[in-house]
Amino acid sequence: MNLLLVDDDQRIVSFVKRGLEAEGYHVDVALNGEEGLEYARNPYRLIILDLLLPGINGTDVCRALRQDKIQTPILMLTARDGLQDKVEGLKTGADDYLTKPFAFEELLARVQALVRRVAYQDIPSKLNIQDLYLNKDTREVTRDGHPITLTAKEFSLLEYLMAHPNRPLSRTMILEQVWGYHHDTLTNVVDVYIRYLRNKIDKGFPQKLIQTVRDVGYKISC
Repeated sequence: MNLLLVDDDQRIVSFVKRGLEAEGYHVDVALNGEEGLEYARNPYRLIILDLLLPGINGTDVCRALRQDKIQTPILMLTARDGLQDKVEGLKTGADDYLTKPFAFEELLARVQALVRRVAYQDIPSKLNIQDLYLNKDTREVTRDGHPITLTAKEFSLLEYLMAHPNRPLSRTMILEQVWGYHHDTLTNVVDVYIRYLRNKIDKGFPQKLIQTVRDVGYKISC
């Protein structure tokens, strides 16, 4: 999952980039406002944007992106903790605001919340992989025309897999998106629910859609 970090403080950049990449994110870095504007026109899941930047400041970067109809979520970072500064940042189009200094755990939680919110907004209401169909609105799932009854969590897991066909999804990513867990990567709940899904989705069919990706997690294949 690609994120963009726009900040000129090398200590912050190193700290945030190292921490987020350890959590499985890919982080590109821009060191000033001009670079940030250029990078941000590429598809990112989230932009972490410092307010005080050389050249074009973060407020103007944010405003320019929104004027250009770029709706990538923006988490604004700043050493300014005044209410008016926060209000101004949000008015220009930022989705969240974090004051320096901050704990990495808080940054990570805010990143995950923004990414998760957008991920679910982007999922279409009807999904299909070969002869497997899922309808978010009616909560119906069928394979080869046969209805499949799923629990709420099984449905959410299948929806997440089907929204990212052929993409290997780590257990950590699945835990974050489906269960909302941020750190409990030792739990085997993902493996347990994948087994439940396989019994309902793949059992009895010659082609198995849910695949194990060694040393990573799982994917659903088209």
